[in-house]
Amino acid sequence: MPLVSGTAVGSSLKAALGQRDALELDAAVIGASGIEQGTELQHRAGDLIAQELLMPPDHVLATGDERTALHGAFPDSPGIVLISGTGMICIGRNARGEEARSGGWGWLLDGAGAAFDLGHQGLQLSLRMADGRLPDHPLRQRLWHAMHCHSSAQVKAMVVNPDFGAAGFAALAPLVVTAAEEGLVEASHILRRSAHALTECVITVGGRLELAAPQLAARGGAIEHLQGYRRMIEDVLSHQLPQARWSAASGDACDGALTLARDLRQR
Repeated sequence: MPLVSGTAVGSSLKAALGQRDALELDAAVIGASGIEQGTELQHRAGDLIAQELLMPPDHVLATGDERTALHGAFPDSPGIVLISGTGMICIGRNARGEEARSGGWGWLLDGAGAAFDLGHQGLQLSLRMADGRLPDHPLRQRLWHAMHCHSSAQVKAMVVNPDFGAAGFAALAPLVVTAAEEGLVEASHILRRSAHALTECVITVGGRLELAAPQLAARGGAIEHLQGYRRMIEDVLSHQLPQARWSAASGDACDGALTLARDLRQR
């Protein structure tokens, strides 16, 4: 399935126009998950947008939604955006305009630090409990109840269903966070391992960009809404990169797309 389609571009433009019959566009930017910088996919998506909007190719940009998030959070200043939702990625920019990213290579290869990771590890924990390798805990029943499963065999069958995927694992993350808050040591270990994975990405991006005391903005459902997990990330980061400072994002990914479009127009 295309990450950017002509239908999606057209419907988005129609929604933006509202009741107006026409709108003169100087530049257009679309951020979509999975569009990697400098790839053939990015070039094809840019060509499609230009054709759909009847604009010159150098007036449009198709890019990853992590880049629109970065430029929304820090439109005119250096900073790092740490995104932890169903998936994860860390991306930053320095005062010279150089960008660097770490992580975000898909849940099958690089899911550590995402809600997927929390749910995945929690489900693994539940199977160890069911086998008797660990003492049973209400977490197992809660996870299985959420999946409408009553046995390890049903869990096994459920997770290989094509409709389950990363989102299915991610939906279980809040239960793991709750178990950690209730004192389940193994659940706390899951949160801490995941927090270390995110911190590793922040340190990597900060080092590549030579950001001695980076400003850091959080984005994504896991890091913004799972407060127990957020506290764990903050704790690990404060020990490993104490000079980092959390900052409120100036804007969202839509604002970032507008910032990138402004930059295109000013070239």
